Amino acid sequence: MRTAHSVETVRAAEAALMARLPEGALMLRAAAGLAAVCCSLLGKGRVYGSRVVLLVGSGDNGGDALHAGARLARRGAGVTAVLLGARAHGAGLAALRAAGGHVTEDPYEALAAADLVLDGITGIGGRGGLRPEAVPVARAARGSDAVVVAVDLPSGVDADTGEVTGEALRADVTVTFGTYKPGLLVDPAREYAGALRLVDIGIGPQLPPVPGLEALQHQDVARLLPAPGAESDKYRRGVLGIVAGSERYPGAAVLAVAGALRGGAGAVRYTGPAREAVIAAHPETLVHPGPPEKAGRVQAWAVGPGLGDGPGARVAVTEVLAADVPVLVDADGLRHVTPEAVRGRSAPTLLTPHAGEAAALLGTAREDVEARRLAAVRELAGRYGATVLLKGSTTLVCGPGGTGPVRVNPTGTPWLATAGSGDVLSGLAGSLLAAGLAPLDAASCAAYLHGLAARRAAAGSGPITATEVADALRAAWQDVREP
Repeated sequence: MRTAHSVETVRAAEAALMARLPEGALMLRAAAGLAAVCCSLLGKGRVYGSRVVLLVGSGDNGGDALHAGARLARRGAGVTAVLLGARAHGAGLAALRAAGGHVTEDPYEALAAADLVLDGITGIGGRGGLRPEAVPVARAARGSDAVVVAVDLPSGVDADTGEVTGEALRADVTVTFGTYKPGLLVDPAREYAGALRLVDIGIGPQLPPVPGLEALQHQDVARLLPAPGAESDKYRRGVLGIVAGSERYPGAAVLAVAGALRGGAGAVRYTGPAREAVIAAHPETLVHPGPPEKAGRVQAWAVGPGLGDGPGARVAVTEVLAADVPVLVDADGLRHVTPEAVRGRSAPTLLTPHAGEAAALLGTAREDVEARRLAAVRELAGRYGATVLLKGSTTLVCGPGGTGPVRVNPTGTPWLATAGSGDVLSGLAGSLLAAGLAPLDAASCAAYLHGLAARRAAAGSGPITATEVADALRAAWQDVREP
C-alpha cells in the first residue's frame, strides 16, 4: 500500500531524525537518491557530457538540487544553476562549485540546450503557485526538450491538498523523499507530477502508523476480496438488491446489474420499471415488481442509477434508506438524500457522487469541488456521516466523519469518462457490500477493479463502452487474485 503524509507530519519526522544525525546528513541522503534517479533518466553511459540545469529556490529543495547537481558534475555532466530565490543553500552551492558546476545569470540559453532540468524552486511548504519572477523561467524549462525532474514536489502545487491555484511547473518525473505527499496522488496536482519515484531517506520509523492518504495495490485488494468456501451458497455469499432504471433510462439498470453480477455477491435482486430489459440481458437476476421492502431478503441495497426525477425516485430512496442493511446511493438517488436521513440510519451508507453531484450535496460550485477534491470528500463524509466515493480523474474514498485516511484509487484511464460507467461501478460496489465488505473497503476495491477493467477494455489506447468495462471485470478480478 502506498501511503502519503502531510507536510506537518513529514517535517516532524525529519526533525526527529536530524536530531540524531550529523548536520546536513539527511539532505545528502536525499540528494544521493535524487542524483541516482537523474542518472537513470539520462541513460547508461550518457551522464558524462550531458547538460543539466538546476532551478534553485531559497529552501531546502534548492539545497537538494545543488547537492544532486554536484554529484552529477563529478560524473562528468555539465551542470548550471539558476538561482531564483533571495538566497541559495550555502553548503549546496559550495559543493556544486567545488565539483565544477557554475551559476548563470542567463537561464534561457542554458535551458535551450539542457538534457535534464531539476526543479528545486519551491518545496513542500510552497503555497499559491510560483512567484512572478519564476514563471518565465519555468515556462522556458517546460518548453525545452529537457526531461523535467521535480525535487520532492512540482513547484507551485500544494503538497497537502493537491490544489493548483497559480502557475506551476509540470514535471516528467517527481522524486519525492521519505513518503508520498497527498498532492502527488490527488488531482489537479497529480497531473503535474508525472511519474513518481520514492527515495527512502530513513524517516519511515518516525512517521505515525496512520497516514493521511492511502492507495491500495494488488495485494491489498486481493486480501479484501470475498472468496466462496466449501459451505457457501448464493445466499450466504450475500444478496444485493438494486433499485435503478426508469422508462427513460432502462440501460442504467442493466449496467448496474452487470456490475453487481461480477462483484462477488451470490445473487442480485432487481426491482424497478426496467425488469424486462434486465431479465433479457441477465437471466440470472431475481426480479420483483416492488416495492423494495417486498422484494425479498438482501444484505445490501444499491439505489439511484437512472431513476430519473419522477416522484417514484424519492419514494424508492426513502424506502431503501429505511432498511436495516448497508445502502449505496448513486446518481439520481443522491437528489433525495439529506444529512438527517443518512445520519439517522442504524446501518452504514455509501454515497458515490461525481463532482457535480458532490457540489449539489455541499451547496457549492462544481469547479470548487474539482479544485479541492480532498477537502470536498472529507467535508461530504463529515456532513452526511457516510462513506463517500468521489468519482473523477482521481477517485477518492473517505470513511464516515471525514477524519481517517482517505483512499485514492491508482487505477483507471480517462477513457472511463463514458456514459454508464458509473452505473457499473455502483453495482460492483454494492455487490461487495452485500458480500460483507465494510463500506470503505467495498468502495476502494470496486474503484480499483473498475479502473483495471477499463484499462483492459481500452487496451491502453482506445475508446470503450460501459458494457465493455463490465465484461472485463472478471479478468481484472483474476489479475488481482492471481497476478
